Amino acid sequence: MSYRTNSDNLYPEGTRVTAKVNPALQLTIVKYMQRIYYCAVVGDEQSKQLAYFERELTPTNPLKLA
Repeated sequence: MSYRTNSDNLYPEGTRVTAKVNPALQLTIVKYMQRIYYCAVVGDEQSKQLAYFERELTPTNPLKLA
């Protein structure tokens, strides 16, 4: 089964975000595939990646997003 990568993502790779369920945890977007953001914890990039939908994330600095 072949999937096409969407380019409709709000956050580009490398953007720092936080999850709405744990806003104290800083995350960095590693990749975006099939409407899912794969994030790494800032300072612990070797740990397991976390997967979030766009609605579950908030930018750390919303002014830089535009």
